Amino acid sequence: MSSAPLEYPGMAEVAIVGAGEMGGALAHALARRNLVSQIRLVSGVGQVAAGKALDIAQSAPIEGFATRLSGSTDFATVAGALVVVLADEPGSGEWEGTTGLQVLRQVAGYAREAVFVCAGARQRELVDQGVRDLGLSVRRLFGTAPEALAAGARTLVAVETNGSAREVALAVLGRPPKHVVIPWGTAAIGGAAATVVLNDFRRRRIEGRLAAMWPPGPVALAVAAVEAVAALLGQSRRVLSCFAAPPEGYGGRESQIAALPVRLGISGVEQIVLPQLEGGARVAFENAMF
Repeated sequence: MSSAPLEYPGMAEVAIVGAGEMGGALAHALARRNLVSQIRLVSGVGQVAAGKALDIAQSAPIEGFATRLSGSTDFATVAGALVVVLADEPGSGEWEGTTGLQVLRQVAGYAREAVFVCAGARQRELVDQGVRDLGLSVRRLFGTAPEALAAGARTLVAVETNGSAREVALAVLGRPPKHVVIPWGTAAIGGAAATVVLNDFRRRRIEGRLAAMWPPGPVALAVAAVEAVAALLGQSRRVLSCFAAPPEGYGGRESQIAALPVRLGISGVEQIVLPQLEGGARVAFENAMF
């Protein structure tokens, strides 16, 4: 199921649908990484996409990136993109509900071979609708907001241990904000098991604070989506927490789209990396899945 990294990942093109605060931040963060040759920012709101694309492009000589940017009001410009990211629109927020489904159907018709990334915190249901109602592959459609929440959890752990978030490795599972599970048994802090560094009381305190961090802000959501693009292009092998479909036949019942640790590749979701869960964590996770 694994796929080789792109030989020339910098030749890939990414389309971002929506030029709201998150969409603009996403375009800028992705351009600065020099991961792709071109970013197409698409918005149905006037010349917002073109204006933001020009603004970001003008910063290239200062920030030192070579990614080309363009803006358009025509959704057909997503055709040919390797990755299509659904973000947000100015004034109306994230693509969701009936409108979000219509937009996903439209762009999926133009970019038939693309991988679709839902970057918003309210787009878990859109992933579910895309799979169930539009028949999109569970490998080619997923959401990245849980990774932004996982980053928040790492920050809480770092504060609790007076350390650095870079030294914390953990994932989040379930359906935020009410049904979030941290698999502490597989988490690590500075190379040590989290269950050794943090006692049960401190772990519960972190979990209690995590719900208040949902939804993540537009910049955090944008950065999480960029990390997913890097993984899709073979430039990162990090396991990310994403809204995705569970393994087929999981639990013997129909499961919901939920936050799961996934490994990404050029074709989309390559593997669901489910950790071992015990006791209350397993019960909480199963409750979140069904």
